[in-house]
Amino acid sequence: MTTADVREVRDPELPGRLLTTERDLLIPLLRARPDADYALPTAGCPGWTVRDVLAHCSAALTRVVESRFEKGVFSPESNQRDIAERAEWTNAQVVDELERGMTEAGAAIAGAGGVLDKVALGEWVHAGDVRETFGEPGAYAGGGLPHALALLAWITRDRGHLPLHADLDDVDEPLRFGDLSGERTPARYIGDAATLVRLYAGRPLPTAGYELAGAKEGELNIFG
Repeated sequence: MTTADVREVRDPELPGRLLTTERDLLIPLLRARPDADYALPTAGCPGWTVRDVLAHCSAALTRVVESRFEKGVFSPESNQRDIAERAEWTNAQVVDELERGMTEAGAAIAGAGGVLDKVALGEWVHAGDVRETFGEPGAYAGGGLPHALALLAWITRDRGHLPLHADLDDVDEPLRFGDLSGERTPARYIGDAATLVRLYAGRPLPTAGYELAGAKEGELNIFG
């Protein structure tokens, strides 16, 4: 991936590409896991099991597909209600709903003008939460990473987050995130892409292996 892949304008199809790319990787992994693994606690979402994360993800995408956005949607209380509504479902039913949502939500997100783009990125991050819990490779990386970085760059730019220049160990050229108006000196990140995603998603960080200058770690979190 190069800087040319990080667009200056919104690509409405990008969230859908991220979701379908992740669908093709995640769903087979989930179907191959025993039911006991769905009860494992996740470090990325304290208090939630793998099953809770997946139920939240499938519910959120179903809301997008069905255009159900009542007051308070996606709040912690709303998320817990969505999880509770699926308490009697089998794990397979949750995965089925998730697969449908990852397949169908892209068109709805594309047509929403950008306000739902972060939903797709959040779904991809949650897939990383699940992978990390399972001890699988590719947590917050993998095949969807180029799409995720491009979407992250757009979201942080569109919403005026602090500017950041990233020299990534596993990406060919430097990438830029956040407000590019020049009114603030960009922060600087050096390290791998997965750790950068962790910073932006507010996930547990490695104790070493990256550098961040000009910003505090918590300032980058776009989901907090």
